[in-house]
Amino acid sequence: MARIAYPIIILNFKNYDQTVGKKGLYLSKIAEEVAKELSVSIAVCPQTVDLRKIAEEVDIPVLAQHVDANDSGSFTGNNLLQAIIETGAVGSLVNHSEHRLKLSDIERIVNKANSLDFFTCVCSNNLQTSKAIAALNPVACAMEPPELIGSGVSVTTQPDLVKDTIKAITDINHNVQPLVGAGVSTNQDVLEAIQLGAKGVLLASGFVKAKDPKEVLLRMAEAIL
Repeated sequence: MARIAYPIIILNFKNYDQTVGKKGLYLSKIAEEVAKELSVSIAVCPQTVDLRKIAEEVDIPVLAQHVDANDSGSFTGNNLLQAIIETGAVGSLVNHSEHRLKLSDIERIVNKANSLDFFTCVCSNNLQTSKAIAALNPVACAMEPPELIGSGVSVTTQPDLVKDTIKAITDINHNVQPLVGAGVSTNQDVLEAIQLGAKGVLLASGFVKAKDPKEVLLRMAEAIL
C-alpha cells in the first residue's frame, strides 16, 4: 500500500465533472506517472464513489475528501472511517473549507484515525485555527485561506501569513506536517511554498482543469525537486 512521504503534492479532485469515474482514474494515472518518473510524493483525493476503483488501479496514496466522526451504527449517508479504509484509501482530508466541521468532530476523527494508522490532513482557514488543529495531533495541517481557493491567486502571495502559520504549527506540535493550499496553480507557487517552509501543497483546479494536466503536474513536481 502506498504511503505518505514529504514534500508532497495533494491533488483534490473535488466534485468537478473532469474527475468523475473514468476521468478521475485517468487523472490518477497521470499523477502516478509523474510521481514515478520524478520520484516525487503525489497523492490524489478522488470523489468518494471512485475511491476503491482508483486505489486498486494506482500505486500512489489515495485519500478521501472527507470522513465523518460517527462510529458504526444507525447513521445514514455518512463516510464511516472504517469503510473508507476498506476502499484502500490510506488517509483523508478533514475540515476542508468546502466541508467544515466542528472542532469536537475534528478531534474525534483525528483520534480515531491515529489509532488506525490512517493519515489525516486537517485543513484550516487561518493562523488561529491552525494552532487549534495542531494541538489535536493530526498527521498534517494545511492552511488554506478560503478567499483564495479556486482564485488562481496563490497563498504564497501572503508569505508572512504562510511563515507565521508554519512556525505556529511546528511550535505547538513538531510532529504535525505543515502544508499550504489555495490558489496554487503554477510551479512557481509550489516552489515558493516549499521555500517558505511548507512540507507540501494542496491544489485542485490548477491540475484538474488544466488543458495538459500532466505537463502542469510535471512542472510542479520539478519545482519540489
